[in-house]
Amino acid sequence: MAKLVNCVKLGESAEVLDEPPFPGPKGLEIAEHISKQAWQEWLSKQTMLINEYKLASYDPKARAFLATERQKFLFEGNDEMPEGYVPPKA
Repeated sequence: MAKLVNCVKLGESAEVLDEPPFPGPKGLEIAEHISKQAWQEWLSKQTMLINEYKLASYDPKARAFLATERQKFLFEGNDEMPEGYVPPKA
């Protein structure tokens, strides 16, 4: 049986991450409070943000922006899309 976490993002019990998504205290906090499903949702949103804002992973400002957006998305319930965002057609 899969281990469960009380996911802050989903507001319900869901499958835990296999391991923290990255080292350090923030990675541990995410592993303790965020489910696999919510983390996958964040990765999709992060990809969209990178593409919409044309962010470079090596840019410290882009990394700080994504960290702030990750915090808002996972822990504060903020799921806003960038102004003018048009989702791709299926």
